[in-house]
Amino acid sequence: MAHNPTPSFGIMTAPMQVDYHDILRVWHEADTVPEIEHAWLFDHLLPIAGDLNGPIHEGWTLLSALAAQTRRLRLGLLVTSNRFRPPAVLAKIATTVDIVSGGRLDFGIGAGSRPSIPMARREYEAHGLPYHDARHAVGDLSEALTVIRRLWTETEPFDFHGEYVRLTGAISNPKPVQRPHPPIMIGGRSAGVLRLVAEHADLWNIPGGDLDDCLERSALVDRYCADIGRDPATITRSIFLPVSYDQPDDTRKAIRAALDAGFPHIVLGLPSPYPPQVARWVADELVTPSV
Repeated sequence: MAHNPTPSFGIMTAPMQVDYHDILRVWHEADTVPEIEHAWLFDHLLPIAGDLNGPIHEGWTLLSALAAQTRRLRLGLLVTSNRFRPPAVLAKIATTVDIVSGGRLDFGIGAGSRPSIPMARREYEAHGLPYHDARHAVGDLSEALTVIRRLWTETEPFDFHGEYVRLTGAISNPKPVQRPHPPIMIGGRSAGVLRLVAEHADLWNIPGGDLDDCLERSALVDRYCADIGRDPATITRSIFLPVSYDQPDDTRKAIRAALDAGFPHIVLGLPSPYPPQVARWVADELVTPSV
């Protein structure tokens, strides 16, 4: 059970196979619709659907542009791949977005797509990124979360010599607007990642689709919290649900089931092309009937 049981609704616009101005239009609309509280992009470097050689925009760069052109929405990436950027660089990027947005960043992060997924593998090879197994990815994420939090909160330079992350004289200035730091959302479902959720997360996100599995994973988060003496109710449970424009009742049923299951933070994935006034449609057809 989440510590904030009041439902919270957001949208996700995957920045692939779509024009920047189309995404900007949707975010501008959503910024004026009170029922929509947050908006998200994803973090891939090549398309994972549609034309595999089609257009895709880099997530953090686009997020900063959207942060500068919105005023109310909380915003983030669902979720950042820890595999793509060194953690100290990522901490600086995220701080910049939090400042640009006036303190509206939710810092979403995960271990990154499993290398066994062909769509993910080609991203690494195409960009010269190291290609490691799941154990390495989880260990790297654990150390990254530790150093990012320290960079956001500590005022003196420090050294960090972990198994995966090594920093000398690390410091980040300025600090984020939000204190002690932006909320941390961890996305994922593996046992290793869920242990990190218990240790570090303010929010935990999981893709919908198999609600029984989501409940099992949520129970595992509870167990890992008990192991370290943390109240599991301090972790908001978040779920990603795809939207159907043609069959909105299916989406409404999925929303109600997720809310009943204890996932009050709902992220609605909007397929492109985006209909005119899609944010208002989401509020009127999906959010309002579900609460």
